[in-house]
Order: sequence, then structure tokens, then C-alpha cells
Amino acid sequence: MHDSPELRQTLELAFNLAPVGMCVSRHRTIEICNEAFSQMFGLPQDRLMGQSMACLYPSVEEFTHIGNLGLPVMKATGSYSDERIMARSDGSLFWCHVAGRALDRADPFAHAVWMFEDISQRRPVSADLTVREREIAQHIVTGATSKQIARILNISHRTVEAHRGRLMRKLGTTTTGELVAMLLGNPAS
Repeated sequence: MHDSPELRQTLELAFNLAPVGMCVSRHRTIEICNEAFSQMFGLPQDRLMGQSMACLYPSVEEFTHIGNLGLPVMKATGSYSDERIMARSDGSLFWCHVAGRALDRADPFAHAVWMFEDISQRRPVSADLTVREREIAQHIVTGATSKQIARILNISHRTVEAHRGRLMRKLGTTTTGELVAMLLGNPAS
């Protein structure tokens, strides 16, 4: 059963019925995706296939930023994962756990397999955030300091602090711990 029709059928069934969104990409373009992926992003599978993965992001800037973060990690390790805000076809935003694996570490975006898990039930998007605020929020929840975030985003730590302050006001928090809890969908009772 090494390369049998039964094995192919089983693999196709596993891909198509997986409880999380899955896709295979070539140069950050969707080659194939499963039904869960299609439902998550609100577009039929045939409309997603052949599209740039940029259509899944709230903005082209975020698509570019995530690519710039992920590429060196994938070259070093062969895989990349994070939690980020994504966009459905109707424009609504949601938190998503994303994990991918490159077929060739030397050219990770040439061909990769991706898993997308909608985590909005436990981590809702509770405020209208700017592109930069979403980027900073993504790093705040990992425990990164303002200086670390500033280095990653190539901005000053004071700019990060200003955005952190706006995030706290928008989300009605007074401490970094409350901010992290709110971003993670665990507001204090």
C-alpha cells in the first residue's frame, strides 16, 4: 500500500475532511485547499485556488510583514507558526493559528503546506485596530517587550509604547497583563 490508489484515496480523504483549514501553496499562491479552509475564509474552493494568499490578510502590508518574519525562520527550521489576525471574504477579522512547513528549506515559499485554525471562539477580535496595532498585538501576546517588538518591526520602542497605549485605551485595560489577557480572549471577570 506504499503508493497504491487506496493510499492516495486515504490521503485525499484526510486532507479534504481535516477539521482545520489546510492548503498547499506555491510562491504564496493557493494551489489547493480543503473545505474547512474555504468555509473559514468564506469563499468557494475553486475561487481560492490560484489566488495570492494576500487575499486572506486584512492588508497587503500584513501579508508582506508576515512573509518577512516567516521566511528566515522557515529557511532555518523548515517550518513557521504564529497566531495572527486574518480576514474573511466579507472583511470581518478573526484570530487564527497558522502553521506551515516548506518542502525545501532553501526556498521555503516555492512549495509549502499550511494549516489554519480559527481561534476566534477563545480569542475574539474585540476592537477595530490599525495595521500597526495588529502587528504589535501579535507580538505583545508572545511576551515580547517593546524593545524587542521595535527591533522586529524596525521602529522605535517609543512608537511601540505609543501603540501599546492606544491598544490599552481601545480595549479598556490599564496594565500590560490585562492587555495580554484581553488580546488572548481571557478578559478579567
